[in-house]
Amino acid sequence: MPSDTNPYGGVFGGWLMGQMGLACGSFASRHSNGKAILVGANEISFPGAMSVGDELSIYVELLKQGRTSLKLKAEAIGRQRDGDRQTVVAEGEFTFVALDANDKPREIGAKEESNG
Repeated sequence: MPSDTNPYGGVFGGWLMGQMGLACGSFASRHSNGKAILVGANEISFPGAMSVGDELSIYVELLKQGRTSLKLKAEAIGRQRDGDRQTVVAEGEFTFVALDANDKPREIGAKEESNG
């Protein structure tokens, strides 16, 4: 929407990061079966650009699972509003920690996993 644009009329990078964080948060909560919070974002880049009205899809991949944390990769793909052209508009890594009812880190898996 126009309120999500930068002064040059492109989609604001902060908005894209927020959408990526939401997608990763959803993945982290489902994967850990409970509350999980964002504790870090790294390697954020914006290799492409989106225009107002373009469709945004975000794909999340588990890079590593620790005892209480998840390292995720998010890739944001913009699709031209009235066409089929797709462009990677943002990508980055997000780290989440699973929390218990007292907001203390909780175990999410006995075995560490890694995809990269």
